Amino acid sequence: MTNQAISFDDMPRYIRVRSGPEDRFVEFDFAIGYPELFVELVLPRDAFDIFCRHNKVIHMDSDMIREIDADMVKWRFGEKGHR
Repeated sequence: MTNQAISFDDMPRYIRVRSGPEDRFVEFDFAIGYPELFVELVLPRDAFDIFCRHNKVIHMDSDMIREIDADMVKWRFGEKGHR
């Protein structure tokens, strides 16, 4: 079996929107390849729409979000799911 590496251009791009639908600016997390490794970005709504189309983003689902949040708590406080 060969381990074929996926090229950077083919890696999935994930977003998690943190702002409300009525907000002028969209606050969101953006990740390439690994949803748990993200940067926080802010764009005007029109630019955000273009950004999403250009990157063919995948919106993180509730299971992914829950897992990422639990992992963040683990790294901050030492135990997964405990504050």
